[in-house]
Amino acid sequence: MKRFAFALFGLMTACINTSHAQNSAQFDLPHVQLTAGMYLMDVQVAATPEQRATGLMFRKHLLPSEGMLFVFEQSAVQCFWMKNTLLSLTAAFVADDGTIVNLADMKPRTTDSHCSIKPVRYVLEMNQGWFSKKGVRAGFKLRGEPFGRSG
Repeated sequence: MKRFAFALFGLMTACINTSHAQNSAQFDLPHVQLTAGMYLMDVQVAATPEQRATGLMFRKHLLPSEGMLFVFEQSAVQCFWMKNTLLSLTAAFVADDGTIVNLADMKPRTTDSHCSIKPVRYVLEMNQGWFSKKGVRAGFKLRGEPFGRSG
């Protein structure tokens, strides 16, 4: 009986922790610096399925040069939606070498699907308007550690 109670307590704790993680913003992810020409970005890296699933949900604010880089195990057509995301964002779908394949502006709290036009391994989310204000568009090459130092 004692083992059962301990196992049940462990299961309940895991469920509570999972529930909490799904309903709150994540701020403790590793950071990496990326550049787009002369512009520097400080981005959190979401590399696990759990980190990618939460992404920027529930976040109320991003500094102008902050974002999140989603890293997938392999290239595939990646699709994103904005349920539980409070900020207007632009997703840059990025090839292995750092080249932006396409961009998609995404409205908060919607379930509209925004997809890459071809298989990519990376998706970079920034505040909506960041890419257009900097003149960064499809075909532009990002540089930084995920894409190799030389980009």
